[in-house]
Amino acid sequence: MKISVILPVFNEEENLVEMNAEITGVLENMDADYEIIYVDDGSTDRSFEILNSLREENQRIKLIQFRRNFGQTAGLAAGFDYASGDVIVTMDSDRQNDPNDIPMMLDKINEGYDLISGWRFDRQDAWLSRKLPSKMANSLISKITGVKLHDYGCSLKAFRKDVIENLRLYGEMHRFIPAIASWMGVRIAEVKVNHRARVAGTSKYGISRTFRVILDLITVKFLLQYSARPIHFFGGIGLASGVMGFLIALVMTFQRFFFGIPMGDRPLLMLAILLMFIGLQFITFGLLGELMTRTYHEATNKPVYVVRQVLL
Repeated sequence: MKISVILPVFNEEENLVEMNAEITGVLENMDADYEIIYVDDGSTDRSFEILNSLREENQRIKLIQFRRNFGQTAGLAAGFDYASGDVIVTMDSDRQNDPNDIPMMLDKINEGYDLISGWRFDRQDAWLSRKLPSKMANSLISKITGVKLHDYGCSLKAFRKDVIENLRLYGEMHRFIPAIASWMGVRIAEVKVNHRARVAGTSKYGISRTFRVILDLITVKFLLQYSARPIHFFGGIGLASGVMGFLIALVMTFQRFFFGIPMGDRPLLMLAILLMFIGLQFITFGLLGELMTRTYHEATNKPVYVVRQVLL
């Protein structure tokens, strides 16, 4: 089994040497075939120079440098593209993830799981600005996606190679990988991992990222449930709106003919017409979405199923 460890890096010059020594020590003790892939995400400090020096000392290190800062999701996507391992491990480059947890996660992979997600059970971060928003986000994500995890934000994860081969990441989608992968029917396990306080450098995350996560969560929910049949989403809204408008118009018509209540000067008439037009528009959106989905699947030859194995 070959192991690929992927670490996106952005302005972590103070952590890289010690972190690399830790990871290398753990992998060497495992007596495993491995590679370490660093993705320099447009760092403006000496991170790239330090990583390049480490690469010259260890030929098992791969180094990818972005032209500018594209974000953690892009960093992981690039690492996945260049990884050659049978098992891919992802982790942060700030030394808060503990490399000593890697063997435990690989043992879990060997038990038959496809994706192992870390749970920072005793998280060493500020409660108000990091832990509380994270707890609320994890609860919301678990409820909406249906994949129950305590810690979606933990970067320390392990994947079988066939899992990441079917992933397409963008935006802030890296935190939703377990939910996205659940479409393939992967076997997911969550394990408690050690989390350490940051000892050098500064955090790159802020409370503002919460809003981007919420928007990406809406996208993930749509992709998981309606990407193959958008008419079910748009058509449902359209039918509800159209039926509501039709019922309002029907009641007003009944009142007009049987009670002599005029219709023309009532705001409800405009509301009924508006709801019926909105319903028609949403149904049209759904039909257009169906055409686009069919064109996309046929043009890209994207499979509508994922096979674990074939026994003949």
